[in-house]
Amino acid sequence: MKLATFLAASAFVAMAAAHINRALADDLNKTIPAAALDPANDAVHETVVLAGGCFWGQQAVFEHVKGVTKVVAGYSGGAASTANYPMVTTETTGHAESVEIIFDPKVISFGRLLQVYFSVAHDPTELNFQGPDQGTSYRSEIFFSSPLQEKTARAYIAQLDAAHIFAKPIVTKIEPLKGFYAAEGYHQDYLIHNPTQPYIVINDLPKLAALKRVWPAYWRPDPVRVASR
Repeated sequence: MKLATFLAASAFVAMAAAHINRALADDLNKTIPAAALDPANDAVHETVVLAGGCFWGQQAVFEHVKGVTKVVAGYSGGAASTANYPMVTTETTGHAESVEIIFDPKVISFGRLLQVYFSVAHDPTELNFQGPDQGTSYRSEIFFSSPLQEKTARAYIAQLDAAHIFAKPIVTKIEPLKGFYAAEGYHQDYLIHNPTQPYIVINDLPKLAALKRVWPAYWRPDPVRVASR
């Protein structure tokens, strides 16, 4: 999967990194409209699980969003017994690489989190792949934790599709959250600990640059971390 692919292709990566970095940065440069339906929530915290490709990049992006208090990389969509990296990479478990995001809805709303998710965190028009990663474990999916989240997500996708924000229809799935299982410790805060890893340099650092450039009001320079080392 992603590690094996990039280790095997390290020579190619070294030659192509600069070009691909520019291409990805260009792709992640779109401001999209806010959700028309984005009800206020007076709760102390709110949780949602989002999937959109490799969880390294997803976690890194949302750790830099103001109002987010914790982001955990993990698996959702399958059984607890198969929620481990070796099993998930077989593409037979039903799991998606996901991130559990805990946030303060009085600082950043669910709708504004979705703005980041759809614009710079991943490409919501790619079906069962993101960048070099292919398979259902890399699918685009929102695992909602409340009926209000479901309503907001469905309305926002319809709004973006109707406005033809993207060249292709959004393929993001929307399903209730039935379980989230934290990934192995070495996956947590992966970008923070491995900023020069070729996969990170090519696929994920451009996402952070895009977040800072496209949504400066949401950007926090010091990321929240799962744990310090």
